[in-house]
Amino acid sequence: MNFFITFGTVDYLNKIAGEHPNEKLLLMSSTDNAVLFHETEGSTIFKEPKKYEVIDSAGENLAGGFAVLNNIPVTPEGRPLFENRFKQRARQIEHEPGFSAIRVLRPLSSDTYVILTLWDGEASFKNWQQSKAYENAHKKRDSEDGVKQQAIFSQPSYVTTFYAVGNE
Repeated sequence: MNFFITFGTVDYLNKIAGEHPNEKLLLMSSTDNAVLFHETEGSTIFKEPKKYEVIDSAGENLAGGFAVLNNIPVTPEGRPLFENRFKQRARQIEHEPGFSAIRVLRPLSSDTYVILTLWDGEASFKNWQQSKAYENAHKKRDSEDGVKQQAIFSQPSYVTTFYAVGNE
């Protein structure tokens, strides 16, 4: 599965989405900008997207009221280890109230992986962060069994969040 991301204004991205009603698209915004996600087996409708391959996923629908993107720069040597860790993830997030979808995205033209989670709202995401399931899912983070920070990450990771247009 291919996954593409493009940024712009809400009006511009809404126009693109309106011109392609049969595509699997999700328009979201933040205080600074807007984002349009496109998931497809084929090529994208975007002119200059960020390109990814979906290497793990749960949740059939590309939908939600709140999106969290964990952007994680990984060294070339660290990619196999990083991907293996996510393929072995606890898979507990799927059972959390308000969870809609997760996509683990391998970058095709950069070093930054994206772990995209979609929720019915920000409150559901925050509840997940405070849960025992979250604690369990992240317990190996800096352990011998987890991924060592200094070994495979080329830069610090960062988080971006977006709201479904109309839910800001």
